[in-house]
Amino acid sequence: MADTTTAMEESTSGPPDDQGADERIQEVGRLRRLLVRPEIGALIGAAAVWVFFLFFDEKFFQIIGVARFTDQAATLGVMAVFVALLMIGGEFDLSAGVMIGSTGLLLGFLTDPGDGLGWSTTVGLVITLAFALGVGFINGTLVTRTRLPSFIITLGTFFALRGANVGVTRIVTDETRVTGIDDAPHYDFWFNVMSRQVTFFGERFQIQVLWWIGLVLIGTWVLMRTKAGNWIFASGGDANAARNMGVPANATKIGLFMGTAFGGWLVGMMRTLESRGMTASGGVGEEFEFIIAAVIGGCLLTGGYGSVIGAALGALIFGMTRTGITFAGWDSEWFFSFLGGMLLFSVFLNNFVRHRAERMGR
Repeated sequence: MADTTTAMEESTSGPPDDQGADERIQEVGRLRRLLVRPEIGALIGAAAVWVFFLFFDEKFFQIIGVARFTDQAATLGVMAVFVALLMIGGEFDLSAGVMIGSTGLLLGFLTDPGDGLGWSTTVGLVITLAFALGVGFINGTLVTRTRLPSFIITLGTFFALRGANVGVTRIVTDETRVTGIDDAPHYDFWFNVMSRQVTFFGERFQIQVLWWIGLVLIGTWVLMRTKAGNWIFASGGDANAARNMGVPANATKIGLFMGTAFGGWLVGMMRTLESRGMTASGGVGEEFEFIIAAVIGGCLLTGGYGSVIGAALGALIFGMTRTGITFAGWDSEWFFSFLGGMLLFSVFLNNFVRHRAERMGR
């Protein structure tokens, strides 16, 4: 919890100078404070990946390289914020990926003047948001009421949504995709808000990068500086003990599931507005990338520990890897091998750093 972290930092900083503290002890305290940060492993990994691909193409050191790999990482980074918070709260959401496709298709059904209802994009966004939050609420309620693993509950949601995406889309459009939403009223406004490109330092970046940065800042503030952040850490560490201490663990977990659903809606809207449509397979399989980004960023699979900043760094590693493989001229299939290696490396590194910090505290 944020309060616990602060107390730990104060306890390891050593006595003040006016008490004649040993300078060497103070240095160990500062090092330990660095090592206990969940994102330190992801920071090391991101630096290593950047240096590695820099040898293959100097563009990685230029603004064009930054634009390419941040664009690749942006929507993954948006989802990683919400998935990291949920994992710190001790749960998983395997329906986060398919939610991207479900909300995108629903927006198409509501706004496409041809095969759909032809409603305005604003109305479509509101209805799809309500749908996503409703699914998140159902997931969270089922998990907290039944006490079944969230892996099982959300896996069921995943298959239900995936089947509906294909079946309903074929009924409505005779295909497995929707298009034509750019003809709906208010489309241009929301496209500019969520999906257009912006220019920095002479290069064009996707506006999703700004959304990503903003959400990382908000998520970090919530996690480390608010009572809700304490509840998230407590619910993930030991939900029963948290309840005994007065923490609304069930409400916290339901809120976190609604958060991942909101993230799926946001990314779904960004992609649908950008491509002017959505396919029935949109987002399927990406839920594992979200979880891997959070794990690389220092989130424990057992809950109660992690960092939003670390998850953002995990997403950045994804973006740098995809872009670096392209710049190096390699077969794109190597991405998955590199991804598996990074996952194993980050887990071992995070465990080593955490155990090292614990030994230094003894």
